[in-house]
Amino acid sequence: MTIRMNRRAVLAGAAALAAVHNAQDARAGCAALPTRALPVGTRGGLEVGLRSYPQTLPLADGEVVLTFDDGPAATTPRVLEALACAGARATFFVIGRNALAQPALMRRIAADGHTLACHTFSHPWTLRERSTAVGEREILSGFDAIADTLGRKAAPFFRYPGFADTAALNAFLADRDIGIFGCDLWASDWTPMTPATQLALVMGRLRRARRGIVLFHDTQAQTAGMLPGFLAALAQEGFRIAHVTEGSGRTQTLPAPAGWSSDTERMIAIARGRSRA
Repeated sequence: MTIRMNRRAVLAGAAALAAVHNAQDARAGCAALPTRALPVGTRGGLEVGLRSYPQTLPLADGEVVLTFDDGPAATTPRVLEALACAGARATFFVIGRNALAQPALMRRIAADGHTLACHTFSHPWTLRERSTAVGEREILSGFDAIADTLGRKAAPFFRYPGFADTAALNAFLADRDIGIFGCDLWASDWTPMTPATQLALVMGRLRRARRGIVLFHDTQAQTAGMLPGFLAALAQEGFRIAHVTEGSGRTQTLPAPAGWSSDTERMIAIARGRSRA
């Protein structure tokens, strides 16, 4: 019995098989990171992140919360691929107008199981220089933009651009049961550097802190390039991911160590100097 096979079908089958093997090879090169869900309740408001506030999330030794600001952007898919490779989930504090401009990418972030939260609508620098009414509109419009792209509400989490909060806006957020996220350590990825330099910097900070909310920007190519190595280093050194999700009630926080002080004003001053340069 003679079997005649279409050459195009043979080539298509070979290409599909090669794609499967390539995907398996790529997956085999990933270091899987242990990940747990961390429900965070924000009833009555919440302020966490030791760079700005005297308390943070109740993380165990070796637990890391991954957060990304300012997207979605052209570099976000590379970040998502690295996270998927390691089986890690993160929280994306997106800018509302970017969300409206990239609805398919927003849906991909959600489909990958990540948490989507608000970083204002247009990222004004800073809300301290705007009226409270403008700040309220920026916050609500940012949340509305996320809901418009996803067809559902964002997580009730908010991060100020530049951590530049105000007492009036903090009260506004608390009245709406929205939690404010600062961070415990940052990648300093607003400063140009190589991925290798950034990796060494962030891992050095994390080894000293042993836990914390880490701030990255998925808009930065150097961060996208650094992320696979960072996730591999976390796995190799026994760190674990705590994935922040929406919870009920109000989460009990972990107090700052003795001698704590906020770093927010210093960082705002540095950013102001950089913007004027």
